Amino acid sequence: MLIFGERDKPTPQVGEVLVRMTTSGVNPSDVKKRAGSNPNGLDGGWVIPHSDGAGIIEEVGARVSDLQLGQRVWIYNAQYGRQHGTACAYLCLPVQYVVPLPDVVSDTIGACVGIPMMTAHRCVFADGNVKDQTVLITGGSGRVGNYAIQMAKLGGAQVIATVGSEKSRKSCLAVGADYVIKHPNADSREELSDFIGDGKVDRIIEGEFGGNLESVLDLIKTSGVIATYASMNIKTPVIPFYQMMYSDLTVRFIIVYAMPESAKRDAISDITDYLGQNKLKHRVNELSFSDMVRAHELVENEETRGCVVVRIS
Repeated sequence: MLIFGERDKPTPQVGEVLVRMTTSGVNPSDVKKRAGSNPNGLDGGWVIPHSDGAGIIEEVGARVSDLQLGQRVWIYNAQYGRQHGTACAYLCLPVQYVVPLPDVVSDTIGACVGIPMMTAHRCVFADGNVKDQTVLITGGSGRVGNYAIQMAKLGGAQVIATVGSEKSRKSCLAVGADYVIKHPNADSREELSDFIGDGKVDRIIEGEFGGNLESVLDLIKTSGVIATYASMNIKTPVIPFYQMMYSDLTVRFIIVYAMPESAKRDAISDITDYLGQNKLKHRVNELSFSDMVRAHELVENEETRGCVVVRIS
């Protein structure tokens, strides 16, 4: 349940900054947490939702030297293990979750960085350079998939995306996909063979692990990598252990909240470069703060494409 209300303006503690929020990003993990998906949820009677957002530093706590008053920033992991997320006017949080926003980037795009872009970066680069590799991205028109296509291309990969509609196919091609096929099915190997000789790829970025596993196992090379960040339709997948073992496969589960600090730093560095040089294309559904319920409904709707961002007046 979402309730509008007021709380006292927070004060930054040692190692924290106070940010006047201008935008807040709504992600699937936010609506899942609201629905009680995490059995280890926070006790305390209230949670200000959302992990991503952007704003302006209004006050700095002791021992903060890298960030300055008036600096525009983007935020990630705000509501990870904390009650106070970005859906508010003012937010205090540790400096490691606050990153300078390039001058050429709007606060709206800043609210899309944390989960969508950082997840995409981790999926693409967690297992090393993708230059000259072939990467298959399922659900290429989704929030993460769309950025993953672009980052894999920036990394020098040949990119194949899967989609469920003509509109999604055009979306993937518009951001650089080299080839687009239908979502994984029994005919995917044959479809891929029309583009690559043996119909097999080096890496797969998977947005529906349980539902697609049987099909994608026929598409990945020996010693390949499956990087997955979601399994909505089949939440407890059955894994064909010996088939995967004899193919020497790596399965990597991705979530920004628990990424190693080194991976976060790598993602922040690359994404800052991408944004500063205008290397990424974006799709955003932007709403006012009063439309917060509608924003959550858009995220819950699997047909919604692009990030969902709420403006904070």
